[in-house]
Amino acid sequence: MPRKSPLSGEVLAALHRVLRRGLPATPQAVDPVLLGLRGVLARAVDPADDGSRTAALDGVLRGVLARFPDVRYAVAARALFGLPPAEAGQNLTARRDVAAAAAGHEVHHFRKRIEPRLVEHVAWALLADADRFTRSRVMAPRLAPAGERQAVPADPFAWEVTEHEEALVRVWSAVYALRAELLAVERLVSLDVDRGQIINRIVTAAWRWALASTTITAYIAAFTTPDTEPDPIAGDRSTGDQGQAELVALAGWTPPMTASEQARLCAAAAGDATRGEFIAALHDEVELGNTWITAFLTPAKPQPARQEAS
Repeated sequence: MPRKSPLSGEVLAALHRVLRRGLPATPQAVDPVLLGLRGVLARAVDPADDGSRTAALDGVLRGVLARFPDVRYAVAARALFGLPPAEAGQNLTARRDVAAAAAGHEVHHFRKRIEPRLVEHVAWALLADADRFTRSRVMAPRLAPAGERQAVPADPFAWEVTEHEEALVRVWSAVYALRAELLAVERLVSLDVDRGQIINRIVTAAWRWALASTTITAYIAAFTTPDTEPDPIAGDRSTGDQGQAELVALAGWTPPMTASEQARLCAAAAGDATRGEFIAALHDEVELGNTWITAFLTPAKPQPARQEAS
């Protein structure tokens, strides 16, 4: 574990309070330190509302527990916080019994030796999630409900501003579409479904990656020049700091590619190509296709189980 900071200690203490009641998180059981984490604020529909931030925190915690890296203790960690195999409404004692059984330990040993490490891991995962949002300089624009039609005045400045917002939304739409496909691929791989079904989604993910990349490139070409102010998508073009790779990477992990391979994928998606057109353009790119397919079908290395304290 990294060296503890004051913030990590506060997060750990606040997480123990959540643990006492279990999930779902409720405003009565959540300390402000958790509601103020950058990853929670970024996901809240209304960052100024405690209920909205609490709902976002609940989602973040469920995501952390769903992806708990230690296979041996993943089920135990989820049960401890009130997720299946525990039942909704169970008190901590009952949840601890279920978690200990899932981990294969006697309850007293689990509570003293295993439980503190599991909670500590979840706390560090929350901090790591917050750190990713803190270090990223690009954030999706927040949407708010419109009470009336948003008419655009017949004015050149209004047209320019609206066109820019439209392009920005198209960028994020492409990034989120890629994110959805990458999640679909990993879910199907985990389910160990038919290989052909997985490959079909991998190909779709490659198409979405190319569309996202070309959409960002078009945005940069249309709305920035080396003389413009730094842009949230393009970065500072005067220094070569362009955010294309960073923005696409927000969607999730993709196979490493050379610059030439990236260019060929983007060329196949030029002009908002359909999935069928994309595949046809890459008909002879067998090696490039295998780069994606092999990478996703190769099992990820599992996290080793932690050594228990004696």
